[in-house]
Amino acid sequence: MSAENGDLFWGLRGGGGNFGVVTEFEFRVHRIGTAALVADYFYSHAEAPAALRRWRDQIGEAPSRATLTAWVGTSGEWSFLPRDLHNTPLASAGFVWVGDPDEGRRLLPLFSGLGRPVAERVDNLTYLELQSIDDDAHRHGLQRRYWKGHYLPQFPDAAIDAFLAQGAPDADAAADRSFLPAASLQSYGGAIASLSDDETAFTHRDVLVEFIAAAGWTDPAEDEQRIAAARRYGATLEPFADGVYVNVLTDEGQDGVRRAYGADKLARLAALKHRYDPENVFHLNHNIRPRGSA
Repeated sequence: MSAENGDLFWGLRGGGGNFGVVTEFEFRVHRIGTAALVADYFYSHAEAPAALRRWRDQIGEAPSRATLTAWVGTSGEWSFLPRDLHNTPLASAGFVWVGDPDEGRRLLPLFSGLGRPVAERVDNLTYLELQSIDDDAHRHGLQRRYWKGHYLPQFPDAAIDAFLAQGAPDADAAADRSFLPAASLQSYGGAIASLSDDETAFTHRDVLVEFIAAAGWTDPAEDEQRIAAARRYGATLEPFADGVYVNVLTDEGQDGVRRAYGADKLARLAALKHRYDPENVFHLNHNIRPRGSA
């Protein structure tokens, strides 16, 4: 396709289902082996700010096989946590290593030294286990959900504080975080940043981290409160943001689509849409409208 319909191939790599249904892919795979390593160090909210600052400072230094990750939320009854830390507000910082776990373990002293963790998890996984680790939590029909996301080109101290606050509206609300969304960070760089921004419709390749706030619940009576909390949380990180990953959009409509692609790429995608789908048949998505449509 890249030889026969280069413009369409460019649009599919980021514009996705806006341009049709792909019935067959042929991939050139990369050899990475079958093993992976996950390392997470958990902190109280008092210790977390300093640990996250040190974690941030490692992003540009980490090998490309390491994706730095962080999280904030309320813990579950996880086997690696002491019982007294179950259902407790915590934050974590660490990394995911793809490849020989023994090589990844060389980073453990650096990350275990970010602060004074209250618990840690270091697991050897197969690559398949890594890719399916959240399947049960996100399977269709399990719960109600609402997400907010941002790309963060930088992660200054004020953004770290906002990330850890989880959008709590005041000091009293911060004491009970059970209704606040959990959030995660994932570093970029590596293979993502190895392509030029113009090479595909996917954009924002030069960001530092991606932020996702994820609310999940089961009781419909909580819909309004949970969604409002996620929106509030997203708003506190917006001053530090530049764009969003299109797959994290929820109900932002065309404003979200503009944030995902930026003005120049969206104009190019709209022209492409006008050529291949002028009637906007493929519209049940985060829609790129044909050029000239309302």
